[in-house]
Amino acid sequence: MDTSSAPPLPDHLSIDPRSPHHVAAVFEHDIGIRFNGKDRLDVEEYCVSEGWVKVPAGKTLDRKGKPLLIKIKGKVEAFYR
Repeated sequence: MDTSSAPPLPDHLSIDPRSPHHVAAVFEHDIGIRFNGKDRLDVEEYCVSEGWVKVPAGKTLDRKGKPLLIKIKGKVEAFYR
């Protein structure tokens, strides 16, 4: 993939379009998240500098029908695939 045309990955990114940390231009490319040395496919939001990711907590939903998220701390790496 040609990553020279891709925008730089932000420190804090969310897949929710209503979030202030959502950057639509980044999602035009395939993004990977490596958390504690393992690739994760279920990450909803991440912050590299603070070292956390938010992932769904099973099949639990909040009152708006969105998955309930839990924050897990560790080493976060974001990259283009």
